[in-house]
Amino acid sequence: MELDLDESSLAIGRIERALSRIEKALADQPNRLKSSVAVPAADQSALKAEVAAVIGELDRLIAEADRG
Repeated sequence: MELDLDESSLAIGRIERALSRIEKALADQPNRLKSSVAVPAADQSALKAEVAAVIGELDRLIAEADRG
């Protein structure tokens, strides 16, 4: 299956949104550290899931680009 331009644009949009969420979560970490509140495990899991989603989208785009 070859990605068309619309599918590629949607994938890039998903990557951009996920990266924005990751950036925000990382920017919020120093504020949490100052208040001596540890980063909850759920937040860490969510951040890991965002990173995994970005990697998955990039892998998919790269695989499709390699095929054609």
